[in-house]
Amino acid sequence: MIRMRSVAIVALAVLTACGGSSASEDVASRGLVAVKRSSVDGPGACGVNNAYIVTEAGGVALSRPAIMTMRTARALDRWVRNGAIPAIGERGGGLAELTIASHYACRTRNSRAGAKLSEHAKGRAIDISSFVMRDGSRITVLDGWDKSGDSRLLRRAHKAACGTFGTVLGPESDQHHQDHFHFDVADRRGGAYCR
Repeated sequence: MIRMRSVAIVALAVLTACGGSSASEDVASRGLVAVKRSSVDGPGACGVNNAYIVTEAGGVALSRPAIMTMRTARALDRWVRNGAIPAIGERGGGLAELTIASHYACRTRNSRAGAKLSEHAKGRAIDISSFVMRDGSRITVLDGWDKSGDSRLLRRAHKAACGTFGTVLGPESDQHHQDHFHFDVADRRGGAYCR
C-alpha cells in the first residue's frame, strides 16, 4: 500500500507540473486531496472547466489520479465518508483504496456511436470497480455483487451513493455496468436516477 501511495504521489507531482497548479488552488481537507490544474480542452464538446486531479477522497486513496470537477470530487468525498467506509466497516482492517475504472474520458455514453456525450466527457463522472482493504484483500463489483457477504457490503455502498450523485448505476442497471459502479453529478429533474 505504501508503494502504491508513493507512485500516486509521483504521478500527481508530474500531472501537477503539467497542469499549472498553484498551492492556493489545492484542496486538502477532511480527507479530500485534490490539486487544481488548467482546464482540459476538447476535442469537440469534451473538456473539463476548473479541472482537479484527485488522489484521495474521504481519506481513502484512489488507485490512480482522477481528473474531475470539484463538484464531482466533493460528491465522491461525501460518499466515501458516509457510504463506502461505513458499508465496508472493519472488514480487512477497513477501506484503504478505491480502484478507479474510469474518470475523465472524451466519449459517448457506453462508448456507443451516435450516443450523447457521457458525463465522463465533462469530468462529472467516476467509475469504481473494486474496494481494497488495509490487509490487501479486495472486493470487486464483478465477482462480489451476487456473492454472499460481499453482496451485502456492495449493495449498501451502491445504495448510499443515491442522492449524493445524480446518477448511480451498477450491475443491475444494464450490461455495461456489470463490473463497476458509475457515479455522476448530472442534474435530473425527477431526482436521482439509481439502478
